[in-house]
Amino acid sequence: MIRVALPFHLRTLARVDDEVRLEVQGEVTVRSVLDALEAKYPVLRGTIRDHDTGTRRPFIRFFACEEDWSHEPSDAPLPDSVVKGKEPFCVIGAIAGG
Repeated sequence: MIRVALPFHLRTLARVDDEVRLEVQGEVTVRSVLDALEAKYPVLRGTIRDHDTGTRRPFIRFFACEEDWSHEPSDAPLPDSVVKGKEPFCVIGAIAGG
């Protein structure tokens, strides 16, 4: 089981209170985790990735094992501790402004 931590606004949209647990088939990558997340919670489609391009939306960041995965290739394998469910894959809503 993959653990996914979502920011408050996406948890509210998906109507979940805590981390989401997902079964991911095949290699565990950013893409496969997001595919499984959007399949289980269709309301999240288009909120994390662009509908047309599939690229990460601005102001959304991905973290695994306290490392920023936002600019890594979406098909790069995630760390073993995320794959084994020891650490969550985190989707973070970034804040900007001045």
